[in-house]
Amino acid sequence: MITLFGFGAGFGLPEISPFVTKTEVQLRMAGLAYRKEKAMPPASPKGQLPYIEDEAERVADSTFIRAHLEGKYGFDFDAPLSLQQRAQAWAFERMIEHHVYWALVGARWVNPENFAKGPAHFFDRVPEHQREKVREDAQFRVAENYLLSGLGRHGPDEDVDLAVRSLFALSVQLGDKTYLMGEEPCGTDATAFGALAGILTPYFDSALRERAEKFDNLVAYVDRMMARYYPEFAWKPLQEAVAAA
Repeated sequence: MITLFGFGAGFGLPEISPFVTKTEVQLRMAGLAYRKEKAMPPASPKGQLPYIEDEAERVADSTFIRAHLEGKYGFDFDAPLSLQQRAQAWAFERMIEHHVYWALVGARWVNPENFAKGPAHFFDRVPEHQREKVREDAQFRVAENYLLSGLGRHGPDEDVDLAVRSLFALSVQLGDKTYLMGEEPCGTDATAFGALAGILTPYFDSALRERAEKFDNLVAYVDRMMARYYPEFAWKPLQEAVAAA
C-alpha cells in the first residue's frame, strides 16, 4: 500500500500543506488505497513534503508523485481534456504553485499574528531553551524565500493586489463550471483546491482571505471539492462560518 507523508490536519483544514493536499486529493481521484503518516520536511528525500513510499520506492515532490502514479497505475488525471486544455491546465498549475502559493505563505508566515497562531506551533516540541530561537530562524528563512519569490519585494497591499490578479484569472477560468476545466475534475483541480482552501480557511485573518472571499465561485468551488474529496472532514462552508462569527 502507498504511504503518504504529510503534516496532518490543522488550521481548520484536513491537511495543513497545500502540496500534501494536492497529492492526497489525487490519490483519492485515482481511487488508490493509501495510508497517511505525519512527517516533517527533513525526513523527505528532497527536504519537503509530501513524499510517498510505494513498495520499495520513495518519491518526493507532488508533481513527481503524480507522474509516478500515472506511470505505475495507468491513471490519467487529465483524461477528460483535449491537448490544448492539458496545456492550459499545466499553465494554471504553474501559476498556482509559483504565485498563489507564495501569497498564502506570506499570509501565514510573514504576518506576525498568523505566524504566532499557526506555524509557530510547528516548533512546540523543541526544548524550551531553544524554542524561540528556532522559531525566529524558521520564520526568517521563510520570509527570505518569500522575498526571493518576488511577492515579498512589494508592499503589504501590493503583494495582495498581485495575488488577487491570479485569483481573478482562476475565477474567470472556473466561471459557472463545476471544475476548472469542465464538468469533470482534472489533476489541476487538486492543486487549485489545496491552495484556495489554505487561503479561505476561517482559521486565519488576512487581507488575502478577505479579497479571496469576494470571488463567490471560488468559495463555492472549495466547498464543493471539500465535500467530494474530504466528506469525512467537518468543513463548514465559508459563508456559514463568516455568518456565525
